Amino acid sequence: MFVPLSVLDFRDRAAAYFGERVGVVDGEMRLTYRAFAERTHRLANALHDLGLQPGDRVSFITYNTHQLLEAYYGVLEAGMVLNPVNIRLTPHEIAYILDHASSRAVFFHKDFTPLVEALVPQLSTRPVFVVMEGEPGPLAPHEYEALLGGASSEPRHPQIDENAMAELFYTSGTTGLPKGVALSQRNLYLHALNAEIALRFDEDDVVLHVVPLFHVNGWGVPHFVTMIGGRHVMLRKFEPLALMKAVEQHRVTRLLGVPAIFNAVLHHSERKSHDLSSLRQLIIGGSPASPALVRALEAEMGVQAIVGYGLSETTPIVTLAQPRQALTEAEPPERAAERQAMTGWPIPGAAVRVVDSLGADVRPDGEQIGEIVVRSNTVMLGYYRDPDATAVSIRDGWFHTGDMATIDEQGYVVIRDRSKDVIIRGGENISSVDVENAIAAHPAVLEVAVVAAPDEKFGEAPVALVVLKPGAEATEKELKAFCRERLARFKVPREFHVRDSLPKGGTGKILKSELREPFWAGMTQRVH
Repeated sequence: MFVPLSVLDFRDRAAAYFGERVGVVDGEMRLTYRAFAERTHRLANALHDLGLQPGDRVSFITYNTHQLLEAYYGVLEAGMVLNPVNIRLTPHEIAYILDHASSRAVFFHKDFTPLVEALVPQLSTRPVFVVMEGEPGPLAPHEYEALLGGASSEPRHPQIDENAMAELFYTSGTTGLPKGVALSQRNLYLHALNAEIALRFDEDDVVLHVVPLFHVNGWGVPHFVTMIGGRHVMLRKFEPLALMKAVEQHRVTRLLGVPAIFNAVLHHSERKSHDLSSLRQLIIGGSPASPALVRALEAEMGVQAIVGYGLSETTPIVTLAQPRQALTEAEPPERAAERQAMTGWPIPGAAVRVVDSLGADVRPDGEQIGEIVVRSNTVMLGYYRDPDATAVSIRDGWFHTGDMATIDEQGYVVIRDRSKDVIIRGGENISSVDVENAIAAHPAVLEVAVVAAPDEKFGEAPVALVVLKPGAEATEKELKAFCRERLARFKVPREFHVRDSLPKGGTGKILKSELREPFWAGMTQRVH
């Protein structure tokens, strides 16, 4: 017997066995799993009513809302492909994504009306626009609730090809244009099982969606929490006080987030005035966390804090730095925080190696550095419409992450540096080439290199090293203003340093490692 793998089974399971329980909380809205399932059926039928066909791409531009969570199931039930869009990008960048994905429908929250108005003229083909929590008009003739209200609540039963693309996430890489990571039903389903086995969530868990649902498959939470009948609580905008109030009000048990989020909560002046005692576990990802942060979170907040690692291309979770009883008993207590702050060891279903430039495993001594490679059923189908980039990343049956790490005799991996020139600021990937191209467009700029520098708040931040044209002048203020017109705000370099020249190798390539080194002097790792 062969039954195609589909995450729609998770929703159907939740509706059948937890139907009367509140499964989704979004502000004042409370949805039982039965009501949630019905809304996803309506969304699936509404998409067909709009004239869309199976395989069409459907994009969402919104916060962490119940509508986007519904799309994780409704769009797939329609046999279509979900494309959540990073709301922090510029109109130009989002227009590129919508065109590259050939989106047939775009759902957007009313707050992003100015952004959508700005990107529409840049589109080669205009999709159908649907506004959420707003009024229909010339821009968007359809409104979300009205669309659902006019659609059938009968379930659709699409033909499931578990190896067909089901979700599409665009991620910044080493080139200026984002690449579309194509994930299949099989990727998504097996990732949910693997993550659940590793994390052991249960029906009593209440999870606050801090990680954006447009980011890396929401770290898998939309699927595995639904699968086990836990409760989703939506946090539309991160702000430490709002997070703490939500934890207190809804008795949240688990939080997933980047180090900057947990640092902000830990050091907030009002933290001790809120009851956060329901929290049992904090899962830190997006960028490396320090042992000091892990120790502080556990000591100050009375929770378990562990680091996880993954990429959009791996659906995403690959490793978790969970304690292992035999090691915990054999090693001194202070070693536990160090291990929990490591990149971690593979979750079930994922094979992880650290290899040298010839593809041979490095010594398991925690010293020799190599590249992390991954083999798993959760590795993406490939980069959408980019076979060349896919072939570079997936070679000899392994996905090459570009992250440089060590591995110890216990199988714990620790990221030490990054072979790709990608800067991770607060969990967001920033392509250095993307930023360099924007700066290079300034009439006074001759050469530019952008590197990652440590940042106490966001982990890493871009810093620009600039060579001006002979006789030209440009202040840091002018260069920043120039960048803000062309880049999302989080991509604008924190600092601009004017140099007479930039170091180059024999081929003329700028040696970014030399430029980066002074910013990291005295640190044992070249990521933060």
